[in-house]
Amino acid sequence: MGATFSDYRAALSAPGAAAPVCASALGRLPIAMYSLAVLLYVREAHGSYAVAGAVSAAALVGVATGMVAQGRLLDRLGPTRPLLLIAAVYLLLAAGLVVAIEARAPLAVLAVVAFGTGAAGPALEGASRALWSELVPAGRRLEAALTYEAISLETFFILGPALAAILVTTTPWPGTALVVAAVLDAGGTVWFALTPAVRRRSARIRTARAAGPRTPSGDALLGVIRRPGLQTVALASFGFGLVAGTAEVGVLAASAHAGAPAAGGVLLSAWSVVSVLAGIGYGMRPWPRALHLRMPVLLGGFGVLVAVMGLVSPSGSLVWLGLVMILAGALITPQTTAHSLGVELTAPASAATEAFNWVVTAAVLGVSGGQSLAGVCVDRLGPAGYAVGGGLGALVAVLLWIRRHGVARAASAREAMA
Repeated sequence: MGATFSDYRAALSAPGAAAPVCASALGRLPIAMYSLAVLLYVREAHGSYAVAGAVSAAALVGVATGMVAQGRLLDRLGPTRPLLLIAAVYLLLAAGLVVAIEARAPLAVLAVVAFGTGAAGPALEGASRALWSELVPAGRRLEAALTYEAISLETFFILGPALAAILVTTTPWPGTALVVAAVLDAGGTVWFALTPAVRRRSARIRTARAAGPRTPSGDALLGVIRRPGLQTVALASFGFGLVAGTAEVGVLAASAHAGAPAAGGVLLSAWSVVSVLAGIGYGMRPWPRALHLRMPVLLGGFGVLVAVMGLVSPSGSLVWLGLVMILAGALITPQTTAHSLGVELTAPASAATEAFNWVVTAAVLGVSGGQSLAGVCVDRLGPAGYAVGGGLGALVAVLLWIRRHGVARAASAREAMA
């Protein structure tokens, strides 16, 4: 049986959970706000979508790079001190990015500063997720907590871009959204780092590190991602990002083709709302039950449905597109929840933050690749082109099925140790 509403309530009201839950919510709100804020700000300053897209892409690459490095640092030193330092550095670099944009700096300078700012963006997602293993016992309450993490992230992906667009278009200065995103991110991170639960985790990690053996040098470069089970989870996350990225671009192209470009944003927002609602229901009764079966089935279904979305797009009927999107959207949060549970099964607790950040990085790279692929395919094949991304997602699902035994073995080993 899956998690119930009482499990969600028990997890969120666990001793010591309230402060970090509120702090991480504040700090993670800008997760989908930052890149759009940068893009719109640079577009207003330079008058070029090409320059704005390049700078935004540099920031995204920086985020993907910084997440893994920060995750390893937080696992080894504890989250409190590194997060406080990272938040300070991030604010300085964000201020530098504002100065560079206002000064109409060359693209190369803007890209470098944007990359550094993205890399220094506090990786609060992994730190927040790793903390739950200490706040609640394993079982349905932990699954409910991890489902909450997935649902809350999906909610931030709904609110963040909308807030960025509103701030850019309704305030006198187009940099307002970027400044607000940076302040919320840094402020939430500092608050999270100083909560009693996070400080206790930091103290425990430092004590264990002082008493325990050092990490073997052979793991220094790749770290926890060397584990086959975690590689499979990261592959699932990459496939999910690939399909989602193609869908985001494809839906906008399909709406423009239908003569209603504004409908694209409405459809994507509704997609996210469906995902949140379906995620709550799915957390109560997941199917199939075994995680190593769950991931390929969910990704395969997601890929097929997005491919169908692409195939119905040339008809110009947004009604049919919306109906298929509802079905596809119901598989979004269940996948991100499964990825989080996969980290719990395949990675040691001592590397939980790094492991989760590897999975998030895989998703970010997948989204980036999916958006680029969809742009090329739509340009060459029309609005049906993004069906290619759904087909590739289905192929990744086949690879997951082939590799499913790695996750199954990790789950068996975890059960044997319990």
